[in-house]
Amino acid sequence: MTYDSTAYDCFEVQKADSTKCVFKPSKKGLFYSCVNNDVALVTTVENNINKYTVREYSYAKKACDLQNIIGRPSTQDLISYVDKNLIPNCPVTRQDILRAEDIFGPNIGSIKGKTTYTTQEHVKVHSQDIPQEIMEKHGEVILAIDIMFINKIPFVMTTSCNIHFGTAELVKDMKNNTLITSIEQVIQAYKTCGVKIQAILADGQFKHIQQIIEQKGIMLNICSANETCARNRKVHQNHQRKNKDYCHNTTILEIPSTTNCRNGVQLCIFVE
Repeated sequence: MTYDSTAYDCFEVQKADSTKCVFKPSKKGLFYSCVNNDVALVTTVENNINKYTVREYSYAKKACDLQNIIGRPSTQDLISYVDKNLIPNCPVTRQDILRAEDIFGPNIGSIKGKTTYTTQEHVKVHSQDIPQEIMEKHGEVILAIDIMFINKIPFVMTTSCNIHFGTAELVKDMKNNTLITSIEQVIQAYKTCGVKIQAILADGQFKHIQQIIEQKGIMLNICSANETCARNRKVHQNHQRKNKDYCHNTTILEIPSTTNCRNGVQLCIFVE
């Protein structure tokens, strides 16, 4: 493209066929090109219909309607469905589908929203072993467990007394099988890290599953009525303080409802 203001005030675009397309300024200053003498060949649906008989066009229209009804699959997928007889009593054939694409073009609904596949970088996982010094000193831990309610929703809270590794899991009820399953998941999480749970500190609400837990080789120490676990009390106070801070700094419309809490939180791990 060239522009020479000294000779004439217009742009010249050199085409691949050695012809020129001239853009002249209009009265309002916008450059335009006159295409009155140019010929544009446009293929219309009416021209495509004339290539086929009335019956062929009718079945091509049925193929187009069928493609829209079943969710706008691509032409190749629709042909595969018909060839494999996946659509019972299908009124169209492979040739009808090809004629429909030739007449009406590719289905717009099957093209929109699709992107070309691009190769993604592989996720690299860098795992680090727990230092031997920590394993020698804290290879066996004592776990404190309790149940905390948030908006009347029960959560099984656990934390180790030395390494301060904690978990919080939403439970649907307070039945024996539910609590045992939750504790087994915590035991498995520690076992994966190579740490063994030596004992569990709990209050009276876990007394009815004491025998089942001790069968797994873990001592379950039940606190008396006048005795409380200091570790559990500290964890509860920390979480209550964080929840109060969250509520004070969040509008009512932003606070999740009970249903969202149940669906959104299943298991989380934290470090005190």
